[in-house]
Amino acid sequence: MSLQLARMVADAVLYEGYLLYPYRATSMKNQARWQFGVLGPTGAASAGLGEESSMMAQCLLRGADTGRGSGGVPAVTVHLRFLQVQFRGVEEARSGDAGFVPVDALVVDDQKLLSWDEAVEHEVTLPSYSLVDLADGVVFGVTISAAEEIEPLTAADGSPVGRVVRRRWPLRAEVHLVAEAVDGFVRLSVGVENTRVEPARDKDDAIRSSLIGAHLLIQAHGTSFVSLLEPHTGAEEAASSCQQRRCWPVLAGAPGDTDVVLASPIILYDHPEVAAESAGALFDSTEIDEILTLRVMTMTDEEKAEARATDPRAKEIIDRCDEMTPADMQQLHGILRDPHAGVAAIAAADELGPEPFGDLFPAGLAELRNAEPPSFETGDVPWWDPAADASVQPDVDAVVIAGTSVSKGSLVRVHPSRRADAQDLFFADQVARVTAVLSDVDGDIHVAVVLVDDPAADMHDWYGRYLYFAPDELEPLSAAERATHTIEPDPREESRS
Repeated sequence: MSLQLARMVADAVLYEGYLLYPYRATSMKNQARWQFGVLGPTGAASAGLGEESSMMAQCLLRGADTGRGSGGVPAVTVHLRFLQVQFRGVEEARSGDAGFVPVDALVVDDQKLLSWDEAVEHEVTLPSYSLVDLADGVVFGVTISAAEEIEPLTAADGSPVGRVVRRRWPLRAEVHLVAEAVDGFVRLSVGVENTRVEPARDKDDAIRSSLIGAHLLIQAHGTSFVSLLEPHTGAEEAASSCQQRRCWPVLAGAPGDTDVVLASPIILYDHPEVAAESAGALFDSTEIDEILTLRVMTMTDEEKAEARATDPRAKEIIDRCDEMTPADMQQLHGILRDPHAGVAAIAAADELGPEPFGDLFPAGLAELRNAEPPSFETGDVPWWDPAADASVQPDVDAVVIAGTSVSKGSLVRVHPSRRADAQDLFFADQVARVTAVLSDVDGDIHVAVVLVDDPAADMHDWYGRYLYFAPDELEPLSAAERATHTIEPDPREESRS
């Protein structure tokens, strides 16, 4: 089960950046391929033609004695996963001796086909090795053969129109494994290296002989992994000795599982997961699904047709977005969880000790990401609508600062401290007028202000562009100071009168 859940995240890593919105071959952002975790042929990086040829992850396992007591001889199974470039060439049938001629695009019965670099998934599962066997190191060779496939293209009347030629180039790599004892733990090193030694002729040759989106899923048998992000007490020094190269290992599977590690070229947190609200892959996990889906929906029919012709996976995205119902779109808006839902669990852990949570949550820290169910009930009113909570009235709500009630219209002096970035520091010691007192779902108070001496203050107030500070970053002006500043009327109030 842990491996199955880990694969869902690993698939997102595998295709991250594979093809970006607007998912068309002619888009400039899709002219430069590819994504993370590219292991190029030897010398390609120094020649400026491709990526470096290797990556390596070190992870920490409990010692052999602990492992033997929990399910047999401690061992590991490594799964190497990556993509292989597959060039899809469209060729048009010509009469006479011309035969088939490569073209960039071909239309067959109103269906457009494009020449494009696709990809083929590979997962190489190594034999299970005991930690004892790995003490002297093991090298496992990986060979992926070249291949060529031809798909004839015919019109509706059966006449030959052309063909699609899919071509893959051979890949060669090695996986290096070694285990060594470190402070009562076992440090496992897993390295992957592209072993093609022939110099790459150009960038196309380099990428076609590269492992793309390469990452590792490592299973532990009869032992368990230690988190490198939050090592438990006694494991800190051993964890800090682990070194990484072009990838980072995190605990994978469900929270609490410690039998699978994902060594990813993208830095993740322990137990990463794909949101249940996500309808499917978009190949760009830095985007919000809802926003990206809406952008796909705004594409013209011609743009969507080109995206469908570019790649079968792009076609799946376009079709899925076109078929979305209002209910599907509503689900993409996400879910609101109570940020304090884990307080009871933390209190219980303090009484019971850390054992119920294992080593994952020292001192009884609870996993708040999975707190269910949501506790913010707003009826038919969306939670982001201010009308959802009639008790909140920013125009009249107040907060007490240094014994003084501060509300809309109050004058305060700004002392940025919490965020304190370069822009905030420009506002230090300036006088501001409070426009609203707000609270968020965490119960924190935020005071919205505009600067009194800002020439554009009225304009900012007009369309609601405020600066936000915590109460402890503000100092109410004394009566004498307030007398030297004139509070201008709210321009929105004037417009209403």
